[in-house]
Amino acid sequence: MREQDMRKVIYWVHTSVDGHIDGPQGEFDWPVMGEELSAYSDALTERVDTLLYGRGVWEGMVSFWPTAESMSDHPHVLSYAPIWRSTPKIVISTTLAETAWTAAVIRENVAEEVAELKRKPGKDLLLTGGSRLAATLTDHGLIDEYHVAVHPVVLGGGRRLFLPREDRLNLRLVESRTCDSNVVVMRYDRA
Repeated sequence: MREQDMRKVIYWVHTSVDGHIDGPQGEFDWPVMGEELSAYSDALTERVDTLLYGRGVWEGMVSFWPTAESMSDHPHVLSYAPIWRSTPKIVISTTLAETAWTAAVIRENVAEEVAELKRKPGKDLLLTGGSRLAATLTDHGLIDEYHVAVHPVVLGGGRRLFLPREDRLNLRLVESRTCDSNVVVMRYDRA
């Protein structure tokens, strides 16, 4: 199968201005999903038929989205919760046991398994948040698009958006936009 015919892995992540994906204590209470940012996220979701997660992000997602409407009446929550519940989810973890909300758990041969997912027919795959799994997939050339939402906050610590690398990663800016007069979203493809 030619690369242009394969499904893409899209990485969608929120970061602070100082390049952290969570705060010093792991807090993720700072991203603000306004109307335009929610629409951007919804457009990404429409392109995919499978959600990918590492264990850490998965634990946060599964603690909220199954019953999200009972915890929040935010418009993004109300529109995304049913989509999240109905979309197949694959978690990549060596320690996670099967859960009711996953279609599969990939425990080993991550690069080979994700490459195989890309070759299967269907819509694209969406990797949300996290940095370790994104680094692993990046190292194997498996992420096709990076969608980075930069929020106007300096966290001063936490997990870095990109882990230290031995070699340079060249990306090509495809699009940038401001959402809700507050958040800058940049889309990069592999160079």
